[in-house]
This record gives sequence, C-alpha cells and structure tokens, in this order.
Amino acid sequence: MIQTPQELGFRMPAEWEEQEAVWLAWPHNEETWPSMLADAESAYLQFIKELHTGQKIKLLVNNLEVQKRVMELCRKQVIDITQIIFFRIPTVDAWIRDYGPTFVVGKNNEKAMVKWTFNAWGNKYDDLKQDNIIPFPMNQHLKLQMFEPRIVLEGGSIEVNGTGTVLTTEQCLLNRNRNPHLTKRQIEQYLCQYLGVKNVLWIKDGIAGDDTDGHVDDIARFVNQHTVICAFEESMDDENFKVLKENYELLQKMKAEDGKPLQIIKLPMPGHIGDDEGRLPASYTNFYIGNKAVVVPVFGSKNDSKALKILQECFPKRKVVGINSTALVYGMGTLHCLSQQEPR
Repeated sequence: MIQTPQELGFRMPAEWEEQEAVWLAWPHNEETWPSMLADAESAYLQFIKELHTGQKIKLLVNNLEVQKRVMELCRKQVIDITQIIFFRIPTVDAWIRDYGPTFVVGKNNEKAMVKWTFNAWGNKYDDLKQDNIIPFPMNQHLKLQMFEPRIVLEGGSIEVNGTGTVLTTEQCLLNRNRNPHLTKRQIEQYLCQYLGVKNVLWIKDGIAGDDTDGHVDDIARFVNQHTVICAFEESMDDENFKVLKENYELLQKMKAEDGKPLQIIKLPMPGHIGDDEGRLPASYTNFYIGNKAVVVPVFGSKNDSKALKILQECFPKRKVVGINSTALVYGMGTLHCLSQQEPR
C-alpha cells in the first residue's frame, strides 16, 4: 500500500518559511486578458523584480522565442537574469497556484510534490483543463517524489500555518463540481494525509465575482501560526459585507492545532472593482509572501495604503510593496493565484 505524505513525515510549510524559489508561468492568453495582455505583462515584471533578490524565479515559458523576449524585458527593468531559471513548458494559462503542485517537506528537509487533479474550477473552462498535466513536465526537471491523491483541488483553496492547521472554504471544497463522491469528513482526511496537518478549519463563502467558487486566498490568510488576516467589508451596502462578516465571526471562534485561539486582523476591501460586465474578485489578501518582500495587489482604491500599512505591521522584517493589479484581476485573479512557492 502506498504511504501518504503524512505517514512519511511530510508537511506543507507556511508561505513565510524559507523558499528556494517562486514558480510563475508567463502570461500569454489573450482571452484571459483581452486588450490588457501588455498591462498584465508589466505587472508580472514588477512582481518578478520585487521578489527576485530574495529567491530564485522559476518561470514557465511556451518556447525559446518567448524566453528571449522575457529576458530582454527583464534587462530593461534591471532584473538580474541569473536569478531566473526558465523552463520551456507550454501552458494554456498562467494560474500555476491552481494547476501546479503543492510542495511538501520531510523531517530531513527533503522535498516532494503533491499533484492534485485540476478540472478548471469545477469544469468551467474546458480549454484550461489541459494545464492539469503541468506538474509532470515540471517534475522531469525536479525529479522529486510525487504523490497523487487523485482528488480535485486547487492551490488557492487551501491555506496552512505550517504547524498543523489548514484553512479552507465550504463553498469550494464541498462544491458538487469538485469531488461529489466525497463527504466533508473524507475531504478532511485527504487534507490531513497529503498536507501533513491535523486541524481543518472551514469558513463559508468567497467574494463576489470569484469564478473559483470561493478560494480562501481571496478572503483569509495566515501571517503566523496563530494570526489570520481576514478580508472585511465595512460598507453594509456592499454585496461582500454579509459573507465576509460571517467568515470573520467564524474565525474569531477558531483555534490552531495547539488549542490556542486565533488572532484575527481585519483587512479592508478595495471596494467595487469591475465594469459593465460585472464585479471582479479584487482583494488585498491575494498577496504573496517572499523571502524578503510581501507583494500585494493594489487597485487604485482609497484603501490601498491602509491595506499595505496593516500588512507591513504583520511582516516587520519584510518589505511590503503594492503592485497595480487592476489589469491582472480582469483575468479573474491576481498575484497569489499566479504564483506557487517552492520551499528550500
């Protein structure tokens, strides 16, 4: 019988633990960013620039031609090319958080990967399902032990504190478009076995405009073992007010794996970001924690500076920097959705 990561002593580290690299996939899908691809590329370059001095950037590109172009763009931005490792692995889209592997570490710091099944957020986008295979060519380079639980799960739907607790949402993981054959208890068992956790915390629903069915990285994030940053909408007239208030109140009653209560810090929302076609899933909690920098999506909202100040207080030893992610969010996600950390 195949042993699970938990049985072998593996765990998913918290994002603030030391990283070897951040994995990204260069944006190229014009259907994702119609008439905004150049702006999406610009945000990507800024993302790389802010992170690359603290860790390697492992970047998927579709071919050599794209690689050469990205290298030239990086030189113009005074980005140290030696910090970027290119992998010519073609992708349909850039959402590597969700189709990429989850990295886990063992007791002797050996690394492995968990390869989940990606069904394009509940079978919403048939063409994007092809990205389900991406962890396999990645691992041809890495040559790590690979675990395959064979359940549908995206990286943006889980958030760990690294010491035994995972936070997720009922709207996503209990959705009938993911694993209709599994009960809530069975899903909890998979999370424990493959992430190396023992404490599963469930909040309810995600924000308006989110096509992922409520990914947790748009609403609540651990910033240390016992502290969670929680998206909170102050305006009672906003459609996110009720659901975010409910999540906040649930979190206030929750405890970490050691039985200690969680400290919950409110993070404002940027307000309504969108157009005539509808609201977009804009949230400051979609930040990425790198070794030296915490990179935060901002949207030209009056709450941008307030959100950055709160996060800087949470990460006093890291530089907290905002990147204009208005173009990115038109693709239905921002910085955390577009990245995947590899622990050292």
